[in-house]
Amino acid sequence: MFLRKLNHKNEVDDAIRNVEEKVLVLRFGKDDEIGCMQTDDIMSRTEGLLQEMAVIRTVNLKDVPEYKDYFDITIIPATVFFFNSEHIKVDSGMGDNTKFIGPFKTKQDFIDLVETVFRGAMRGKFMVKSPIDHRNMAKYDLLYKDY
Repeated sequence: MFLRKLNHKNEVDDAIRNVEEKVLVLRFGKDDEIGCMQTDDIMSRTEGLLQEMAVIRTVNLKDVPEYKDYFDITIIPATVFFFNSEHIKVDSGMGDNTKFIGPFKTKQDFIDLVETVFRGAMRGKFMVKSPIDHRNMAKYDLLYKDY
């Protein structure tokens, strides 16, 4: 099963506005990057299992560069979650709660995270704590610059 790809800014905007009562999962990255391919494989294998609670889409940053700046995407893949047009943040202990950074290590990690986002969003929460074991998350040093 192949994930649907959003190729234009208006497609991304429409998905954010129009997906209701489900989590919209947007994977930002490059189609030919190894971490993105790993994440896409996991997402495509779980799409059927999560269809009652999530809509999963991929976005190539070359096609939609506006979101690279908007979400400050410097490391790919970056996965962003929405629920009823609201951005749902994920506290993964990495300092940047706007997105999940890096590839998912296992199918179950992705399922657990989507379920956590869905359950939190259904209760009106705009930030959830990541259920993924820190040993299964990629380690990055996030550097913030003052301009």
